[in-house]
Amino acid sequence: MIAFVRGRVAQVGLTSVVVDLGGVGLELNCTPGTIATLRLGGEATLPTSMVVREDSLTLFGFLDEDERTLFELLQTASGVGPKLAQAMLAVLPPDDLRRAVTTEDVRALTRVPGIGQKGAQRIILELKDRVGSPTGGGALATATPTPAEPAWRGQVREGLVGLGWSVKEADRAVETVADDAGPSPDVAALLRAALRTLSRS
Repeated sequence: MIAFVRGRVAQVGLTSVVVDLGGVGLELNCTPGTIATLRLGGEATLPTSMVVREDSLTLFGFLDEDERTLFELLQTASGVGPKLAQAMLAVLPPDDLRRAVTTEDVRALTRVPGIGQKGAQRIILELKDRVGSPTGGGALATATPTPAEPAWRGQVREGLVGLGWSVKEADRAVETVADDAGPSPDVAALLRAALRTLSRS
């Protein structure tokens, strides 16, 4: 198992980053919140979790050990795979997710694309006694601005659709954050802001 990755950030995408490890680039799937803390060309240390399938090896990267631990715990619930677990962490930070499960907040969990009322109830039933209490950890670090391509709208829309929202919902969220784009928009930060607007809707 690859426990963590440390190296230079060679590429920053909407749903993944590539970390250069001595000339070998490892692609890590990450939440927008984690991606927003990374800087192209900067050094990064990311806890990781590898998901092995018959036809693929997928590496997921996390902001910290707590996020990774919760990601792996979520997958022990019926019907929760790595993509859904990642989407849950993209919408709800670890403490918010723990709070939603322990207080049986079905509405909060159904904000995650792919989780309906029955699915939320099942997750609560199976994980309520296992997720623990909120740790009281601080908020995510402020995003470091990164150069964005001219087609930032398409990038943000693609990221939202990739996390499970419909094109219509993604377009509406893009319009909501458009005023914050400015002349040199930070795509990762805009994507995170768009996620927040969708979570509140």
